[in-house]
Amino acid sequence: MKLKDHPTVIWFNNYGESQKVTSSHLDAQWLRELCLEAGADDVGFVHINNPAIDDQRSKILDVYPKTKTVISLVARMSREPIKSPARSIANREFHTVGHDVDDIAHHIVRQLEKLNIGALNPSMAFPMEMDRFPGEPTFVVSHKPIAEAAGMGVMGIHRNVIHPKFGNFILLGTILLSQELSVYGTELDFTPCLECKLCVAACPVGAISSEGHFNATACLNHNYREFFGGFVEWAETLAESKNSASYREKVTVSEDASRWQSLSGGANYKTAYCMAVCPAGEDVIGPYLADKKGFLQEIVKPLQQKEEIIYATPTSDAVAFVEKRYPHKKVKLVKGGLQPQSITGFIWGSQISFQREQSKGLNAIFHFEFTGEEIGQYTFSIADKKLTVEEGLHHTPNILIQVDSEAWINLLNNRLNPIWAVLSRKLKIKGERRLLFQFQRCFG
Repeated sequence: MKLKDHPTVIWFNNYGESQKVTSSHLDAQWLRELCLEAGADDVGFVHINNPAIDDQRSKILDVYPKTKTVISLVARMSREPIKSPARSIANREFHTVGHDVDDIAHHIVRQLEKLNIGALNPSMAFPMEMDRFPGEPTFVVSHKPIAEAAGMGVMGIHRNVIHPKFGNFILLGTILLSQELSVYGTELDFTPCLECKLCVAACPVGAISSEGHFNATACLNHNYREFFGGFVEWAETLAESKNSASYREKVTVSEDASRWQSLSGGANYKTAYCMAVCPAGEDVIGPYLADKKGFLQEIVKPLQQKEEIIYATPTSDAVAFVEKRYPHKKVKLVKGGLQPQSITGFIWGSQISFQREQSKGLNAIFHFEFTGEEIGQYTFSIADKKLTVEEGLHHTPNILIQVDSEAWINLLNNRLNPIWAVLSRKLKIKGERRLLFQFQRCFG
């Protein structure tokens, strides 16, 4: 049978053309109503060429080259469960609404597909592209900058998007759409964040600075302990243990039970206290304005006073913070969720794992020359508790590190003895050697 004589081809030639969308622009109000009817609490639209998403565009087009419009979906969470010191209650709300977001996005895409409008809905959270871990972000689309560009809110100092009405008690979803719209949203002309610093006060690892700095890995290593990074470390701990007794010295029964719960019902957050205490948003701000002292006693204090294990790396600023601020909380030292497996991963990871307080007093320029499988040159500048990473060799260095790329990754992961690396000429150091040890302490 020739292709033109196939029944499907005959049907398409007779009727298929009538199924195509003829308008070049979809009506934005119609699409908004479709999204709200599907269960979204708010929705905004961003053109793919909007400058506000310049840093997201290439990744979006890699996933769906047809993208003309990006849809930002907002789903409300119930506030009281998120505020509870019993984090099992909060996590149930996170998971329930998270599933809702995926279901809403799925329904919208199905409805659009029936109209022959191409659309794709990345996951709200998991599954993600884990083949990228830990060298680069694993999510397909970053929902937060899309939501900001669509006018759905602004990220506060706690790095949660704050919706002007619902506050930060929301979860976000994104849909990539093949059609342009008649009208697009615009960014908010104000920030709903009150800069009350309650998130700073409640964070048990000091990840949120009152000056606006954010310690991403302090948050990752504790709050996301039972997600991918922590799971990798647990698997290594299990493999390295000689017997059940040696394993139990490192991992408690309670931790195993918690991990089982995450594996069976969805990975659980350890804190997310920053979200719990945030009073921003029209629907949320009332109790805070009516009685700020009472708000502190009812919402913030129970989280601060909670006795719990805090997970932190030995070189993290979080260790000293917890010991000083929360002596009743127990610190447990861990390897950390980001263990680079490539030079690319090292460069990316170092910029989010930099520990400002560990770098106090250090003012130096580091030149790295990587050889072997991954060739590259990079300049690390550390001064005034700030890190700058540049590709290429710039400025006059205090130290030059010439190292085989595979050897460097093995050194970072404690798979290679530094002395042996030097003796085998895999690692060559020119300049002030003590700076290399100071450099290592700056990342956790």
